[in-house]
Amino acid sequence: METTLIAPFSLSTQPRIRFGPGIFKQVVSEIETFGSRMLLVTGAGSFTGGEHYRWLQAELEARRITWFRVAVGGEPTPEMVDEAVARFGRQDIDVVVGVGGGSALDAAKAIAGLLKTGTPVCEHLEGVGEELPYRGPAVPFIAVPTTAGTGSEMTRNAVITRPGRFKKSFRDEALLARLALVDPELLQSCPQPVLLANAMDAFTQLLEAYTSTRASRYTDALAEDGIRAFAAGFAPGEGHPVRDYAGLSYAAMLSGICLAQAGLGAVHGMASPLGACFPVPHGMVCGILLADTTRANIAALRERIPLSPALDKYARVARWLSGDDRAGAEDLAGLLQGWTRACRLPRLADYGMVAADIPRMVAMSGGNSMKTNPLVLTDAELGDILRRCL
Repeated sequence: METTLIAPFSLSTQPRIRFGPGIFKQVVSEIETFGSRMLLVTGAGSFTGGEHYRWLQAELEARRITWFRVAVGGEPTPEMVDEAVARFGRQDIDVVVGVGGGSALDAAKAIAGLLKTGTPVCEHLEGVGEELPYRGPAVPFIAVPTTAGTGSEMTRNAVITRPGRFKKSFRDEALLARLALVDPELLQSCPQPVLLANAMDAFTQLLEAYTSTRASRYTDALAEDGIRAFAAGFAPGEGHPVRDYAGLSYAAMLSGICLAQAGLGAVHGMASPLGACFPVPHGMVCGILLADTTRANIAALRERIPLSPALDKYARVARWLSGDDRAGAEDLAGLLQGWTRACRLPRLADYGMVAADIPRMVAMSGGNSMKTNPLVLTDAELGDILRRCL
């Protein structure tokens, strides 16, 4: 009997998922399953200025749920997380609900993890403090994304930034959301520049997980479906960048699953130090780097690993995005460059980076994401990518 060879793979735990338009209206019922005291973590303003927030306030009052709120105005810092933990650690919080983009969800994730322990977050950050093992317990966490980008609702790490110094993860299985509640209707309140930047991050995560050295049949199936959904829903250069909010939300959710299971690549390896040292939003820096990093990966694979399965995958993605059955791997970089122009993405120089910063950024680009890039790029190749993006 003929058998199909399937390479071994392993899966880490995932949150329970509820996906669909209008599903946000179930959030209060989900909160009640954990208790009657809630900490709500949101972004600075887009969600709280809309009708969904007004509905949530009225519903919480009607059901007599005691709640507090933390607003995250940018990427979470150690000080912000530690202050929230100190402020609410004695409030007997039953559940933390994060509503917003990646920064709000990462902040909520870290706060939920530390409310009971009171430990400063830096003690758990990779490559920063003592890197103490996390013992928990974590307060239950519900993640509600309002952007289609980071996939933070599906991951076990909270990214914490100290501007000018580091951008590192607090990571543990116990930090996973108990529930990821993904409602595409929430994207409609997202400002267009934020929506574009986060969409580019979601696509980058799908592409990098698809071509990762840790990719499996399982993650390939999810990444392929996510890339197709993304291509159908994303319309840069048209009057509005989104054709289908549901497709974009679905693709972003899958990108979070894929990155958690397969890892990422060189775009995220460089994005981390760039985001730490310059005021460039994470999604934006991914969009800026994506085309040139893809081009560099393909050229290096052609030269050093010409039989790499990643080359076939790049070609496949080019065909899905272009609709041209003759498209090859090299055509993908051109398509992505077209997206960069259509989205009117800035350059790294617009955020204050200069050529003299390149060696330092290359030296700092050694995180986990680099380990699963399709191949090891040399310092010279990384420097050339950054030079092209200045």
